[in-house]
Amino acid sequence: MNHIAAPADSPRHRKRRKAPYTPFDSHLSEYDVEGGSPRLKELTHGDTKKGHHSPKQVIGGFWWPASPPHAKVDPALAERGPALAISRMAAVGADESKGRGTPSFRNPTRSTDNLLKVFCGVAILLIIGITALHHTSPRHHHSDETSDGSYRPTWGGSAWEATVRKSAERSEDGHLVVLVTGAAGFVGSHVSMALKKRGDGVVGLDNFNDYYPVALKRARAANLANAGIFVVEGDLNDQALLARLFKLAGITHVLHLAAQAGVRYAVHNPKAYVHSNIAGFVSLFEECKNAKPQPAIVYASSSSVYGTNEKVPFSEDDRTDQPASLYAATKKADEVLGHTYNHIYGLSITALRFFTVYGPWGRPDMAYFSFTRNIMDRQPIKIFQGPDQTELARDFTFIDDVVKGCIASLDTAEPSIGSEGRKLGQRAQLRTFNLGNTQPVQVSTFVGILEKHLNREAIRNYIPMPSTGDVPFTHANVTRARNELGYNPSTDLETGLGHFVKWYLDYYGQGSKNEASLQGYKPY
Repeated sequence: MNHIAAPADSPRHRKRRKAPYTPFDSHLSEYDVEGGSPRLKELTHGDTKKGHHSPKQVIGGFWWPASPPHAKVDPALAERGPALAISRMAAVGADESKGRGTPSFRNPTRSTDNLLKVFCGVAILLIIGITALHHTSPRHHHSDETSDGSYRPTWGGSAWEATVRKSAERSEDGHLVVLVTGAAGFVGSHVSMALKKRGDGVVGLDNFNDYYPVALKRARAANLANAGIFVVEGDLNDQALLARLFKLAGITHVLHLAAQAGVRYAVHNPKAYVHSNIAGFVSLFEECKNAKPQPAIVYASSSSVYGTNEKVPFSEDDRTDQPASLYAATKKADEVLGHTYNHIYGLSITALRFFTVYGPWGRPDMAYFSFTRNIMDRQPIKIFQGPDQTELARDFTFIDDVVKGCIASLDTAEPSIGSEGRKLGQRAQLRTFNLGNTQPVQVSTFVGILEKHLNREAIRNYIPMPSTGDVPFTHANVTRARNELGYNPSTDLETGLGHFVKWYLDYYGQGSKNEASLQGYKPY
């Protein structure tokens, strides 16, 4: 396995980056943190009709207009939703109107109007709730259900805060403090380990959804915990959590790798992509915008943004307005949003377009992973073909090379300048890089190399490529990354697949305790 460090010929290479990156071991451990509890916040908002300010409050995650003394919102019930709390408000008003306190409804007409508003509000909330039930996103595992059916976040408390601060510690001043989103994912776990080994502070964030078996994510997180990296369990759209992490950790850089992945899965669950890849992206960038100081941001885009382009190899300036999948469309949306946050708020932003990353600890939904599994189980594998039975080709990029590109991007990221800098005519850094291997390989050739390493022949079924968003080929031009980052992918496919197969057989081999975690799992 190659050792990882910031490239020596990087234009802004820092001499203190000396520790090599080594792959994970398989030792597992667990982290227990003290649970947190929701908080009641008092805010104010303007009443433009009456020309005054009235209080507004948040209870149990829901917004409420401030209530007078005779119509109190019960926080315990608010934790279980507006409907119960509103019914409690009505009950209090009814009791007080019978003589126990100031009458809450002095005017019969106003009383009727208020009740109508309450019932309309309940009806709207019920409609929203029913709609949410039909949104079948991968389940998130960042909250615990209590005995009364409500939920509490699994973050917060003094022990949790101490763990975050400890994880964010760097070996010396001048090193980075990086928030890595998607830290329990494939790329995120590798980059987090590399950063920590060279002395940077690292805090991870992951929602541990079940898009693919969660056990693998837990194992990656356990490896990180052994190295002193805490992966916070939470969602990007939890604004309070993000604010707390920034306040506790002193974040200098953000490496945003969290996303709902997969091209074909988007056909079955499009809303999951909007929730994670767009809403989550905006939530994170909003927190970066508000942070003092603002961090530099490096985030994962995708080679899929090149869509149906036929010009190869793909260069960063090629058109990206023809996405072939919903996943690609959300990644293109991220690039447009990133440009906006850079232009308006002066955030330093770097987009990385990954090309088919593979390697140890990889994702079970990827073709190379399922190919290996099926070959070992003596099951057929599906090899897609394009029009006229043309072979599909991919620019397979080994994980170590991608880690090098991510670290070099962080090391050369300039500080954000903020909106004040923009007003002074300054321009914040805005960059886009391809991170690929530059040598596309036909899928059938890829399978042949797997057969060699597994010492087993594949049962090949050639079928037409489904119309779910896949493209016939990818090919990266990495000239810009080479010139500006010192990026030079050096792992050939034969070597890289050898590393992957060795890890796979050790981790999932016959008799392994991890073998059962894949049973019943079928990638889209």
